[in-house]
Amino acid sequence: MAARKHIAVIGLGQFGGALAHVLAEDAEVLAIDIDQNRVDDMVEEVQRAICLDAGDLDALRSVVNSDFDEAIVSTGGTMETSILATLHLKEIGLPVIRAKALSEVHGTILSMVGADEVIFPERETAQRIALKISKPNLLDFVPLEGEYMVRDMVLPKACVGHTLVELDLRNCLDLFVIAVRRETEPRFLFLPGPDFTVEEGDIMVTIGRNADMVVAEEASSLPICPIR
Repeated sequence: MAARKHIAVIGLGQFGGALAHVLAEDAEVLAIDIDQNRVDDMVEEVQRAICLDAGDLDALRSVVNSDFDEAIVSTGGTMETSILATLHLKEIGLPVIRAKALSEVHGTILSMVGADEVIFPERETAQRIALKISKPNLLDFVPLEGEYMVRDMVLPKACVGHTLVELDLRNCLDLFVIAVRRETEPRFLFLPGPDFTVEEGDIMVTIGRNADMVVAEEASSLPICPIR
């Protein structure tokens, strides 16, 4: 089982609060906001919630350090606070910084001061962002009836160079590949045959049970079937 990520969420408005709540299911979340009422609302939702001004470097450094896996800046109001928070997080040494932008210009500035990813909330939901952060091998998902889901998945490197019949995902993990996205191809390849050979970067659109998806996601290498 992979270690739980340590993530700081700065700004607990509608988007940031929802993001922190979802992330706390799979990660250790530090929620930060300058509004004490918002912090109080999150105390029971995350592992730790603190009221402070993220635009103050010393205050931010007192609770966030480079040991955190990443941070998400989701402050509202003026652009200045989110820009300062992003700049401070970069100075502190956060390996990954994601920041919510209010406009294209805002997003450009955030990238310039250190944001690794700029988020436009109107384009992406908090749940999708949280899933991408906490489960990076699962690129997209569509819930189906009951416990079944359709998910985009990048297979472990051990699978590269092997055919689908060699991997035998249906018998190994109860997963069925219904399509493949390949960077060099303009369209999806639907219902790939058993002789289809996996290349690095291939995105497999799979259908299966959620529990089996988790097993595939957490595997550092996928054994060739049969599993013994």
